[in-house]
Amino acid sequence: MTSLKRILVTGGAGFLGSHLCERLLAQGHDVICLDNFFTSQKSNVLHLLSNPNFELIRHDVTVPIFLEVDEIFNLACPAAPGHYQFNPIKTMKTSVMGAINVLGMAKRCRARILQASTSEIYGDPEIHPQPETYRGCVNTLGPRACYDEGKRAAETLFMDYHRHNGVDVRLVRIFNTYGPRMHPYDGRVISNFIRQALTGEDITIFGDGSQTRSFCYRDDLVEGMIRMMDHEEPEGFTGPVNLGNPHEFTIKQLAELVLEMIDTKSKIVYRPLPMDDPTQRKPDITLAKKYLNWEPTIQLREGLQKTIDWFKSIRMTDYRPPTPHY
Repeated sequence: MTSLKRILVTGGAGFLGSHLCERLLAQGHDVICLDNFFTSQKSNVLHLLSNPNFELIRHDVTVPIFLEVDEIFNLACPAAPGHYQFNPIKTMKTSVMGAINVLGMAKRCRARILQASTSEIYGDPEIHPQPETYRGCVNTLGPRACYDEGKRAAETLFMDYHRHNGVDVRLVRIFNTYGPRMHPYDGRVISNFIRQALTGEDITIFGDGSQTRSFCYRDDLVEGMIRMMDHEEPEGFTGPVNLGNPHEFTIKQLAELVLEMIDTKSKIVYRPLPMDDPTQRKPDITLAKKYLNWEPTIQLREGLQKTIDWFKSIRMTDYRPPTPHY
């Protein structure tokens, strides 16, 4: 039986964070959810507020906070292009200063800490699929660099705290993930397509639709994160480890599948490809299979249906589109 732990989840009211909080509470842990609600919704954790083991704190991770915890999941950072490009300097601060603050807490409390890193650190990859040993192809001057380089710097900080201060760290690199509680206006391709199809808008493909992505359902991803946090290995496997679905789809295939699954008058339209948008993205999950005995189990059609059903259950007017940023 899992022993009771005090667990901090930064970004805990977000798409992935709220589901992670649910899973940890179901295991009997005390969970502290910390969020500044820049891109998340209080409604994501409203149903958890009555749980005596759950605590919600409105706080910005770039500002130090002193808590007593056994484990930390660091998920705090805008993850969708429309959100992280809105205030790129704040995005970088969240990745770098946020990492420093939670690592300092982990050092003081002797807590194990997991960093939710990203496949974006690989940039527009020259190797396919991407193994953890690949160092990436990132444009440091582009509009996506605030997120890409911020996450790369956070990984550096985690390993420096591990080597020099003995902090027990875990690194996971998250590939495209989807599911219920995605922000309808986050700019991600699945939420865009579903929202557009449900409202009868044209489905917008940037580029010719031949670029590829691999889509991992939320439940599978959170399971991988928990396994990585709980992993005990004699040689001290800290990661990084890729978490994502190795089954690859073109953006056009995804759009056609959404149109097939939703009764809509929407049609596909094409727009220019944004700067530095990766042409291919697919994880090599060899390490996840070896160390965590993990691989995704939910197929795209099944996960899409769950996501579509959730989108149908919400009121789009309850969610604020990101401010346009040019």
